[in-house]
Amino acid sequence: MKRKAFVWLLLFLSSGLNGVYGQNLHTSSNRALKLYNEGKENYNNLEYSNAEKFFREALKNDARFFEAYMMLGEIYSDEGKYTEAASNYRSAVNIDSNAYRPVYFSLAKAEMMSGDYQNSLVHYKTYLRNKGNSEKNTAIAKRNVINCEFAIEAVKKPVQFNLINAGSGINTTDDEYWPSITADGQTLMFTRQIHSNYFGAMTSSQEDFFTSTLANGVWQKAINAGEPLNTASNEGAQTLSSNGLYMYFTACERPGGYGSCDLYFSAFKNGVWSTPINLKPPVNSQYWETTPSVSADGSTLFFSSNRPGGLGAKDIWISRLKPDGTWSTPKNPGKNINTEGNEMSPFIHFDGKTLYFASDGRPGMGGYDIFMSRMNDDSTWTEPKNLGYPINTYNDEMGLVIDAAGTTGYYSSRRDNLNGKDIFYFSLDESVRPNSVSYLKGKVSDKETGKLLKADYELINLSNNIISIKNSTDESGNFLVCLPSGYNYGLNVKKDGYMFYSENFTFEGKHSVSEPLIKRIALNKAKIGEKILLANVFYEVDSWELRKESLAELDNLADLMLKSKDLIVEIDGYTDATGSDSYNLTLSEKRAFSVVKYLNSIGISQDRLKYKGFGNSSPVGDNVTSEGRQMNRRTEARIIGTRK
Repeated sequence: MKRKAFVWLLLFLSSGLNGVYGQNLHTSSNRALKLYNEGKENYNNLEYSNAEKFFREALKNDARFFEAYMMLGEIYSDEGKYTEAASNYRSAVNIDSNAYRPVYFSLAKAEMMSGDYQNSLVHYKTYLRNKGNSEKNTAIAKRNVINCEFAIEAVKKPVQFNLINAGSGINTTDDEYWPSITADGQTLMFTRQIHSNYFGAMTSSQEDFFTSTLANGVWQKAINAGEPLNTASNEGAQTLSSNGLYMYFTACERPGGYGSCDLYFSAFKNGVWSTPINLKPPVNSQYWETTPSVSADGSTLFFSSNRPGGLGAKDIWISRLKPDGTWSTPKNPGKNINTEGNEMSPFIHFDGKTLYFASDGRPGMGGYDIFMSRMNDDSTWTEPKNLGYPINTYNDEMGLVIDAAGTTGYYSSRRDNLNGKDIFYFSLDESVRPNSVSYLKGKVSDKETGKLLKADYELINLSNNIISIKNSTDESGNFLVCLPSGYNYGLNVKKDGYMFYSENFTFEGKHSVSEPLIKRIALNKAKIGEKILLANVFYEVDSWELRKESLAELDNLADLMLKSKDLIVEIDGYTDATGSDSYNLTLSEKRAFSVVKYLNSIGISQDRLKYKGFGNSSPVGDNVTSEGRQMNRRTEARIIGTRK
């Protein structure tokens, strides 16, 4: 509980402005003074309810008792009752506007925190005209002048906003907050703070994870996630993976922790959550880490920390998953995201580029507002955009997540004091929606037996040669990924002992979760006679020079040959029917040889590689349409033997 009120009041009473302590206050009533002193004693003992009664009784005896109004203002401010606090500060100012000039700071803050931006702006400016203000409060007042001016304009231009309660399956009289949702929109996980009461008085509280599933458009009764995920300690501020099979979360004061609060990992297996694992340094530190968010492909972790090296008290940091399964040293994205204030609760959308977060360091409605920024192609971030009023209000807003479709936002808010914090959802204004994403669903099996296989897969954005997703299927060979629309992607699927699968395709239009683009992938055993279509090997036009987007595919072929050290592979080149037969035969042979040269350069010995050009002798498509000709221009890798 803050004690600033009692401290400044003692200074005020002993400053000589009102005489000796207990004398020459703004009252001539001995009865009012006695009640006032009783109230001060209760306030100092944190007995706010009794203190409030004494101050109110004092005002009944003297309605112009300046100090009693001031103390009521402090009580209500400490309790977060800012409308009542502003009313009492205002009464004190009306009695004597010069008795204690710093009251204008407290009055302006209470007005701002109750949404009275016009009067707050006036009183912050009045405070700034005073002499001898503290540097800290002067800086706050200057910042809040900007906030009030922003808020006044934002209220004039509200964004579309229709808040809907998530329903009784999720919300109770306890507090529900920090929602997270899977890519298919069918599972919602959240934190619930369960309060214990003894004869009507709250004695303790417990934070645990709960999950709810969607059925016929209604969120079903939430179920406690259970042990070992939930413990006697508090757990919260989680992020759920896009498929709902793993999560990262915050836990504080756990045995073996590195700081006051650390980040942990847990996986969902056989119907239960695994024992949480501390992420350890360099993600966790001796400081405070919280509110993680993981990208849809699981490769990037965003979180908030007060570790050194940031721009403010709390900053957003970014760590990336390394090939060995550990996390990289977190990097600060800089001033495009972080400020001298606090940045919290990042949420990276399923598109992998749109970041939502809470900040109190940028112009806003007061307290924490939610902002949106997009990642540029060079990995820098755009200037954050305030989501606007009434998504943001004078309350603290944070913990926003957006569904994969990019149209619906979920967050918690206190709209009814009897029910505490509840989870709500709303349609997101188009101006702050993330990029459109589409869905690819795959199932991997053995071509001969039909047995479902757990395999590794990766999708490469061929426009920039960047791996968009690299992950593994589940035990039944299934995977579901969401990717931005409008790009050409290369898909590779591989498993030890099998030929890898290669394909490229363009996401055009939108494939929803209910109607995804479906790929059924059958892998062949790596044995003599089997071949692979190297669908993601490309050459410059009318040339045998490999394009850079071909290298990831050829690296996969090299990996297969390094793991199966005795295989001998022939690279076969084919063309379409454009040009003469002799020209096409020569071009196809040179293209096959270019592949062999690259494989030699990365460690595959010459005695394991052959090459051959076939020109247009074995077309797989017509030579009339562009699509057919493209199918005929291909490179294949065929196992022709083994080394003895």
